[in-house]
Amino acid sequence: MQRTIPFRLNGKPVSIETDDQRSLLWVLRTDLALTGTKYGCGEGLCGACTVGVNGQAVRSCATSLADVRGKDVVTIEGLERNGQLHALQQAFVDHDALQCGYCTPGMIMNAWALLQRTPRPSRQQILEAMEGNLCRCGAHRRIVAAIETAAGQGGAA
Repeated sequence: MQRTIPFRLNGKPVSIETDDQRSLLWVLRTDLALTGTKYGCGEGLCGACTVGVNGQAVRSCATSLADVRGKDVVTIEGLERNGQLHALQQAFVDHDALQCGYCTPGMIMNAWALLQRTPRPSRQQILEAMEGNLCRCGAHRRIVAAIETAAGQGGAA
């Protein structure tokens, strides 16, 4: 059903008039030109489309626009501040925690949500939190190292 859906996106108020059952992923990518969030499996299983909603990691392909009404949505584009990469983004660069880069935005957003609720996670907590994000290139060890580094630098902010 066509509705106007207001929410905050990367710290700024937005309002979209469209079918409220459209997936958040496609609204972000097509209506708002935020293409950092990737389409992977389309079923919420791979994690490539992960964004933050009220500080929680959600799969945007399986989240309707109606589900984010009045909420805070953060995408990979919303992490940097004043041209400076977020600690997680910088740690991924420093640890070469990406190869093809396709899964990277979802990995970073999932890790961001972990650090929101657990600023200093143990290695086991990181492994458990990241289990649902798939990396076909096999960069998992570097990804875990990057998250550990960011957590040590206060990467929750």
